[in-house]
Amino acid sequence: MLMKELRDKLEKLRADAEDCTLISRLATDKAKRELFARLAAQIRQMIAELEAAIEARIAGAKADNADGPEVPIETSGTNSSV
Repeated sequence: MLMKELRDKLEKLRADAEDCTLISRLATDKAKRELFARLAAQIRQMIAELEAAIEARIAGAKADNADGPEVPIETSGTNSSV
């Protein structure tokens, strides 16, 4: 999945969580209030997991880019052929 798709999914989940919270607050039936409050909490958990996955992918990409070709380091005043 591309990074843009992950971010789009994250934004959709945030909107869904807000909708569930609003429905929970507006519902007159206690069971519906509790149901939508639980749904909002579960969606927020998914948001946290997706954010962690995105951050891990970004960190992994940065680490991969940081690994360049090894360059030998010469030290002055030493001769390894002696």
